[in-house]
Amino acid sequence: MDSIKTALITVPTAIPMVSLIGAQDAHLRIFEKTFPDISITVRGNEIFAGGDLTQLAKFEGLVRELLVLLRAGQHLNSDAILRSIEMFNHEPADHPAEVLSLNILSNRGKTIRPKTANQKRYVEAIDENTITFGIGPAGTGKTYLAMAKAIQALQSKQVNRIILTRPAVEAGERLGFLPGTLQEKIDPYLRPLFDALHDMIDQDSIPRLMQSGIIEIAPLAYMRGRTLNDAFIILDEAQNTSAEQMKMFLTRLGFGSKMVITGDTTQIDLPHGAQSGLKIVGEILDGVEDISFITLDSEDVVRNRLVGDIVNAYGRHDAGKVVSPNVTRSIRSGSGDR
Repeated sequence: MDSIKTALITVPTAIPMVSLIGAQDAHLRIFEKTFPDISITVRGNEIFAGGDLTQLAKFEGLVRELLVLLRAGQHLNSDAILRSIEMFNHEPADHPAEVLSLNILSNRGKTIRPKTANQKRYVEAIDENTITFGIGPAGTGKTYLAMAKAIQALQSKQVNRIILTRPAVEAGERLGFLPGTLQEKIDPYLRPLFDALHDMIDQDSIPRLMQSGIIEIAPLAYMRGRTLNDAFIILDEAQNTSAEQMKMFLTRLGFGSKMVITGDTTQIDLPHGAQSGLKIVGEILDGVEDISFITLDSEDVVRNRLVGDIVNAYGRHDAGKVVSPNVTRSIRSGSGDR
């Protein structure tokens, strides 16, 4: 009986209870599913909980973290609740209030911030290092957060320009001859960078910034022979660089500049037998100061939560492990944790 305890949490009257427990108790049901060994009762602005001592302590800590976010004016949805729970399940536990309140950039009422503890470490690494590698599967925010940090650096006058580049390698399909101007030919390769840019800057100002050279988007081949000073440089899809291209890119670094290199070593589209520069660069640069390597994983996927399940399933398959029938059915039916 020593492991049984009760707790009372009083929510400040300035915070509507619905913002914490969710519309139609949606968040409350997540709490009950996550902490099955405690009972949770809501009366007015008070939450009564009792049961297993360990789960109760985690539940109390989680609610207090969520209250900090609500006091700061943030809106909590089911995704934020689930991500907060994931952070609390880490050993040692991460603090959702610190992660989810780190604002990077705001535009048109939309605020860009990390959504997981690993994403926060990634953003902090970009601040603290001249060169940062963000390595992880699709949907983990590698390029998006790097882009946000680049625009933040430009707006705060830490750099004079942004350079966005990626190798022009076809992703598993032959595009063949592309008609049009050079810019029109390379546009399909660079489109993801344009999409992120449009999310963060007023669209009317993008052509002006590109015409003036403040923002440059170009294939990796265009970097050869250049020295890039006072710039925030992002290399996207770096898994599709050769070892020689990676060396060429890294040695473009000039004074007052910062580099972020992003990629997914499980999605290499290089011709058969070619070695990925991203796969070997960690070993080559191991121990070099002012360079950071941050690895993101399926828990950091910020697209539909099913994407994380898909990433895990492919990882098990690639590792030669058998995917259980339950996981397979979950993926096919769309009934997995989103």
